[in-house]
Amino acid sequence: MSKLTHLDDSGAARMVDVGAKAETTREAVAQARVAMLPQTLALLLSGGHKKGDVFAVARVAGIQGAKKCPDLIPLCHPLMLNSVSVDFEPDEANSEVRIIARCRVSGKTGVEMEALTAASVAALTLYDMCKAVDRGMEIRSVALLEKQGGKSGHWQREGSDA
Repeated sequence: MSKLTHLDDSGAARMVDVGAKAETTREAVAQARVAMLPQTLALLLSGGHKKGDVFAVARVAGIQGAKKCPDLIPLCHPLMLNSVSVDFEPDEANSEVRIIARCRVSGKTGVEMEALTAASVAALTLYDMCKAVDRGMEIRSVALLEKQGGKSGHWQREGSDA
């Protein structure tokens, strides 16, 4: 196992110096799942929520989350993101919504944290917009599914269909 890159030799936190790294195209895909009551999912799918299009608002929130990642995660590098997409896969059988966030950049460091933040913020927004009808919703399975680019190359979570 390699050492933690955000710690110096004395154990103090540091921002990794990426100056000498090659600029490459990098992409990361992350997910979050929001479990809810079947009635809540039905309300979302019917478009009948009194707050409007919950998925549209959560999509924009997820994109904003990716863009604000270095403001939220102290040692993340600010990145000029090429693209961010946030998609929703309703799963009526399990009464949940799977959120898939994909971020792409041409740069010297990866976009895993941006993709994870996008999925998380979209999930939190779904919760916020639906909490009046279902306080018991649960955000789960926030995970990196795949990353490509950079020195470490391609990685995909086993069993993932990213």
